[in-house]
Amino acid sequence: MKARDVMTPQAEVAHRDITIADAATKMAALDIGALPICNEEGHLEGVITDRDVTVKVVAAGRDPRTTSVGEISPETEVITIGADDSVEEAIRTMKEHSVRRLPVIDGRKLVGMVSQADIARTMPGNATGDLVEGISSAP
Repeated sequence: MKARDVMTPQAEVAHRDITIADAATKMAALDIGALPICNEEGHLEGVITDRDVTVKVVAAGRDPRTTSVGEISPETEVITIGADDSVEEAIRTMKEHSVRRLPVIDGRKLVGMVSQADIARTMPGNATGDLVEGISSAP
C-alpha cells in the first residue's frame, strides 16, 4: 500500500500572508490540527499546527489578528513523504521525526496529508500502536 492510498487528498492549505486568526478559523471549520503552508504554485513551504498557534502566538502574547502565518513559521525543510512511497515508509518517517501528520508530495507539489488517524483507519492495529508509541515516547 502506498502513501497516496491512505492519505487525505487535496489538503486545505494556508499561505504565508494570511493571519493566524484566519488559519485557526480554517482549522476549526475543517476540524483539523494542521495546515500545510504552500506558495502560489502549490509548493510546500511549511506546516502550521494548532500547537504553533497556542505556543507561538497565544502564549507569547501576540495578536492572532495581526500576526501572519509567515511570521511564526520560518521557511525550513519540511518532513514529507512521496505519494508513491510505502505506508511503512510513512510510518517510519513519522516515528523518526516524531510527527503526527505528514505532507504527501508528488515532485514538489502537495497532493495530500497522512495523519495518525489515516494510519489507524487503514493499517493493522499493531502498526498503529507502534506508530503512536514511537511518536509519544519521543523527547
